[in-house]
Amino acid sequence: MATLLILNQQPYDGTDVTWNTLRLARQLHNDGVEVRIFLMNDSVDLARDGINPPKGVEDMVAMTKELIESGIPVKVCGTCQQRCGVLKGQGFYKGAQYSTMAELSQWIQDSERVLTF
Repeated sequence: MATLLILNQQPYDGTDVTWNTLRLARQLHNDGVEVRIFLMNDSVDLARDGINPPKGVEDMVAMTKELIESGIPVKVCGTCQQRCGVLKGQGFYKGAQYSTMAELSQWIQDSERVLTF
């Protein structure tokens, strides 16, 4: 069974919430846990090119791309794509999967653990 991580916050909001969530996803995956990530609200910017991290802050878009390349599926709320984030309305980079509430509902039902950040 999978662990589902649902992110909601803007990547560079002055906290470490998103950064620590991505680090947790990487560690769980390295420990052999099936991880799934769903991006909602302002976190959808993690799936867009064009977000530059503040000086001295790790590039969380690059972290997200690395998670996708390692085999972790990342789905992104399609409605939030149009409504949320600094780059509101812009598309996602290759590998990030456009998704829906129905798919999130199914992921929740199929997951052993669901964590929200």
